[in-house]
Amino acid sequence: MPIVNSLVSWYLKRRIPAFEEILNNPQEVQHGQLMKLLRTAQITEFGRQYDFKSIHNAETYKQRVPVTTYDDFKHYIERMMQGEQNILWPSEVRWFAKSSGTTSARSKFIPVTYESLEECHYQGGKDVMLTYLMQKPDTMLFNGKGLVMGGSHQINHTGGESFFGDLSAVMMQNMPLWAHYLRTPELSIAIMDNWDEKIEKMARATLTEDVTNISGVPTWTIVLIEKLFEITGKNNLSDIWPNLELYVHGGVSFTPYKKRFNELIKGSNINYLETYNASEGFLGIQDRMDRDELLLMLDYGIYFEFMPMSEYGNEFPETLSLDQVKVNENYALVISTNAGLWRYLIGDTIKFTSTRPFRFKITGRTKHFINAFGEELVIENADFAINHACVQTNALLADYTAAPIYFTSQTKGGHEWLIEFEREPSCMDTFVHELDQTLKQQNSDYEAKRFKDMAMLKPLVKAMPRGTFHKWLKLAGKLGGQHKVPRLSNHRKFVEDILQMQGFVQQSMA
Repeated sequence: MPIVNSLVSWYLKRRIPAFEEILNNPQEVQHGQLMKLLRTAQITEFGRQYDFKSIHNAETYKQRVPVTTYDDFKHYIERMMQGEQNILWPSEVRWFAKSSGTTSARSKFIPVTYESLEECHYQGGKDVMLTYLMQKPDTMLFNGKGLVMGGSHQINHTGGESFFGDLSAVMMQNMPLWAHYLRTPELSIAIMDNWDEKIEKMARATLTEDVTNISGVPTWTIVLIEKLFEITGKNNLSDIWPNLELYVHGGVSFTPYKKRFNELIKGSNINYLETYNASEGFLGIQDRMDRDELLLMLDYGIYFEFMPMSEYGNEFPETLSLDQVKVNENYALVISTNAGLWRYLIGDTIKFTSTRPFRFKITGRTKHFINAFGEELVIENADFAINHACVQTNALLADYTAAPIYFTSQTKGGHEWLIEFEREPSCMDTFVHELDQTLKQQNSDYEAKRFKDMAMLKPLVKAMPRGTFHKWLKLAGKLGGQHKVPRLSNHRKFVEDILQMQGFVQQSMA
């Protein structure tokens, strides 16, 4: 209905002046956000402990409140999940976003407040559509429905009246009724926790809908598309949803998946937008489709600090404010939020590509890298190199993980890559060569360690059978939602678990 498209477009455009403010006056916006957070939370247990009432600037805040991790907040959160209130944030907290991001056994439960939903996560979702509308003013996006690859939620049985689930499920459960009119499938399917059954039901429930946009992580979106093809016998998503024009993705780098999506959605005018929406907060939006960088969103109730990686691991690390950062430097993100996280080390690393305005790229995780031999390999390097190798060998990637192979008395060290392909390389030797050479070009530390095989041998690549990572995540109880295969690990636990599951026998690199 054209009237719906016009109304939604008008509603979104009311945000443009505030959007321009974060572009033109970023430091002032951030100072205002910090002061608002401190004034709001000064009556909480945490606010009284650190005397928020007497803090009037960022420097005092940094000096008084330590940089924190989830372990520092865990005891507060456990009390909140039992029903205690006014601990980290003054408004009632009943919902928690269950997050791991990897297959580690321990889950995190991030508080989700009314303010974080309304001012951060929901506002971020609306701003994604606004940025698209500003670039595509003639869009008919809102005439149809948005398909959301959401997670699941459940009642917390540990006591109290709290609930937890994947962030996307928490958002869907709490969104206003009118918003459900614009999305599909129905809520009971969208928040199912059995992903095998869920994919089947999602596919059948959405076949006859006019889907104009999809939101979700690439891996599960591909699984859904393949299920649709299986049911319909078609091989082009545009034949099923002819008005599909936008795919909003996040969670993992889209670079290794872009070629696969171009094969699944052929001959269409599909557009792609990336978002950075973590359980802890909505942090960035790709506001220009022609550039693979994200705009830092500064007015969502989040105050940002940036820790140089040289400070990471220090007992009292120094952090930088927005006016102190430089382009092309790697920083660990530290955030204070309207969900009651204070100077919280989120675990992601970024580098700025611009400071006028503040645009950035996600470079990896503070704990997800390989540095067994001084090579300092980060996810950004790995994603770029594996995508290049796929292009050069006409391969299509499904998923991958990599880990070090340590020195022994018989051989030198190196990296072992377990890769699941949608389509295997035309020549595996060429694939390995291109992967290795591109890593050298991307990372001078890696190149130095690979010089004449003196410190590291070339990568050892093992092609995994289709469905390997799906099976592994399922066995670990991490299937679906925001759980992702860890790209890089500085240990061998994940790699050895997968190899053992598949019955592989470890091979020497010699």
